[in-house]
Amino acid sequence: MKYQFIAEHDQQYPVTLMCRVLGVVRSGYYRWRKAPLGKRKMADLILSMHIKDIFEQSRDTYGSYRIYAELLDEGIRCGRERVARLARENNLEPKAARRFKVMTTDSNHKLPVAPNVLDRKFTAEEPDKIWLTDITYVPTAEGWLYLAAVMDLYSRRIVGWAMSDSLHRQLVIDALQMAIAVRHPPPGLLHHSDRGSQYASEDYQALLTQTQMVGSMSRKGNCYDNAPMESFFGTFKTELTFHCDYPTRNEARLDIFEYIEVFFTIGSGVIQRWVTKAQPSMKPCH
Repeated sequence: MKYQFIAEHDQQYPVTLMCRVLGVVRSGYYRWRKAPLGKRKMADLILSMHIKDIFEQSRDTYGSYRIYAELLDEGIRCGRERVARLARENNLEPKAARRFKVMTTDSNHKLPVAPNVLDRKFTAEEPDKIWLTDITYVPTAEGWLYLAAVMDLYSRRIVGWAMSDSLHRQLVIDALQMAIAVRHPPPGLLHHSDRGSQYASEDYQALLTQTQMVGSMSRKGNCYDNAPMESFFGTFKTELTFHCDYPTRNEARLDIFEYIEVFFTIGSGVIQRWVTKAQPSMKPCH
């Protein structure tokens, strides 16, 4: 806790300097010194600082659920309702998404489509057994930037992605080729997409055949058949692109690269560890 640090080091450094470096108000520190908090309030104050740090690192986008998962991953034991309460008390409201829709799926074609083999069974027992893929869009001053992503259903991580200013089929081919090069999946992997012309194209289907993947496609116009990918894109827009005005596509590319390879990968790993296995021994926060 910052006030505690200042109190412990006030014989070594000027209080004014430490307050400025730590970003706290000097008068607040002196009020704290005059009226020490009780044990429970002190614990809430310390936990609130952890919560604020995680919230700020998330670009002000994490709600109490994801903050709670991060705290557990850091070994801090606390209740989820307590985290939600402290977040409210500190006015830590995650950014709301702006809503607009651009069509990225053209299913009005006569190309062959695969049956819905996945059938909304959104669980996988191990990595590289089921991959989901889809396309979304990012607005820039230069025009739309399209993002194709491939998700491993087991870890919910993005294992392949590509960006382009065009919805040409090469966009989705590049994303799948990246996933293949990175993961080297075994034969029989179930590959699920919508029935857009990019995924139904002869070139894309040839790549699935070449790598011995089993094709599966959503029913026409049914986004719920690919819900985990829809959820990822919703999170991606809420946590990043809805709050950015990109002058160029290149600036958007750099931001998206950092989000997928660092921010989302780490965040999804934290939640995956929390959900799928028992927590390690944790230090209490009270």
